[in-house]
Amino acid sequence: MPDVHRQSVAVVDDDDAVRDSLRCLLEAAGFSAVTFGSARDFLSRARLAEVACVLIDQHMPHTTGIELLTHMRANLPEMPVAMMTGSPSAELTRRALELGAWEVLEKPLKEEVLLAFVARAIG
Repeated sequence: MPDVHRQSVAVVDDDDAVRDSLRCLLEAAGFSAVTFGSARDFLSRARLAEVACVLIDQHMPHTTGIELLTHMRANLPEMPVAMMTGSPSAELTRRALELGAWEVLEKPLKEEVLLAFVARAIG
């Protein structure tokens, strides 16, 4: 049974259109979603007790997805995370998985893969 306090999917992406479309997709699938435009925004505003999993874009200004994931692993080692990227590479995938990402998702995202990650993360 999922923890009722950890039901939101956090989306961290600097692209407004991506955040909005992911929020709409997640909500249409029955999930609660909260969005953040940067790693800094996520770290300062996220109510982590309510976050079930995090979708992180790799390419953001100031702090990359890998940098955010590194920070999260030091503080939230068990949080399910999927890295999203429009520029996949073997090195990025290797590093993200080393840091404990559950998935590395290539943009444009495949709905069924994204929703399967979220369903598995929420439990």
